[in-house]
Amino acid sequence: MTRKLHLQARHREQLEELLRQQAPEVEVWAYGSRVTGESHDGSDLDLVLRSPDLKEIPGPRMSGLRKALYESTIPFLVDVHDWTTLPASSQEEIKRNYIVLIAGAGATK
Repeated sequence: MTRKLHLQARHREQLEELLRQQAPEVEVWAYGSRVTGESHDGSDLDLVLRSPDLKEIPGPRMSGLRKALYESTIPFLVDVHDWTTLPASSQEEIKRNYIVLIAGAGATK
């Protein structure tokens, strides 16, 4: 099954640039309604960040990313989570239906 991220190209480009600046070498997965096709233009975008070796992402880095996203001109909420802080049940649910937005080094489990 080929999945598509329901996101305008200009917003995706802006988002990817912000992620590369704020969270280099981190793999980013999109999940939720913008992956399942159940979204609308105002739907939030759910992202999970997976660091190399799946170690916890430092709080200041996550805070900086959230601030940058909030201050961006992306016209919808981008909700970001650290993979390591999610319960196993949430991780399993995400694994069922996600898109790799930015491939990372080492976050393959």
